Amino acid sequence: MDYTKAQLIDALVAEWEYLCHEDFDPETDQTPEEYREDLIKMTIRQLVEETDTDPEMFSLDEYMEHWG
Repeated sequence: MDYTKAQLIDALVAEWEYLCHEDFDPETDQTPEEYREDLIKMTIRQLVEETDTDPEMFSLDEYMEHWG
């Protein structure tokens, strides 16, 4: 399935919020808004790479089902 840039960004930010929820360090971690601003500057290809998915282990479709 093809995903829009906005869908990929929303999923990546959702994952970021989850990962930082319990262990956020304001001195080293970006806020979700800062992270979103960085993601907006990326291409779709870069966003897919940022998901760190692998068709054999955890596909982009599985990632998007979980975070999208």
